[in-house]
Amino acid sequence: MTVIRLAARAYCTLQKILQSSPNARQVRRAQALVWLHENETIQTIATRLRLSRQTIYDIVHRYQSRSRQPVIERIRDRPHTGRPATQRQRTQRIIQDLLKKPPSRFGYRSPIWTVPMLRHRVEKRLHRCISRDTVRRALHALRLRYKRPRLVLARRSPYWRQAKGG
Repeated sequence: MTVIRLAARAYCTLQKILQSSPNARQVRRAQALVWLHENETIQTIATRLRLSRQTIYDIVHRYQSRSRQPVIERIRDRPHTGRPATQRQRTQRIIQDLLKKPPSRFGYRSPIWTVPMLRHRVEKRLHRCISRDTVRRALHALRLRYKRPRLVLARRSPYWRQAKGG
C-alpha cells in the first residue's frame, strides 16, 4: 500500500481542482492523490476510478517526480500535439468555393445549398467519405448559417374540415 502525505496547501489545491476543474483527467488524478492521503487502498481507488492499479502508481510517481513544480502542473497532462484538423480545413476551402456558385450548376434542382448537397460535392472532390457533422462544423467555422431542411412537408390532414367544424 502506497501512502502519500500531502502538505496542507497541496491538499487544499487538490480539493479546489476536484470542485472546479473542467478536465476529467485532472480530477481523477486529484481524487486518487486525495484518497491516498486519506489512507484508502490502491485497489479501492482503482476500482472507484475504473483505472488499473498500475495507473494509480503512475499518478503517484508522476506527482512525486515533479516535486519542484506547482501542484496544478504536477497533475496536468504533458503538452501533446494531437492530430491536426486538416480534413475540416480542406472542407472549409471547398465549401467556400462551392457557395460562390449556384447548386443548379452542379445539376441540383434546389436554389440553395443544403448540407447533404455540400457533403456530396466535398466527397467527390476529396475522394473520401465526409460526415454531415464535418460539413456543419466547417459551416460554423466559416460563420455561415444553415437550416436543416424538413424531411416531410406539412400536409393537411384528410379530416381537417371535421376538426374545424365544417
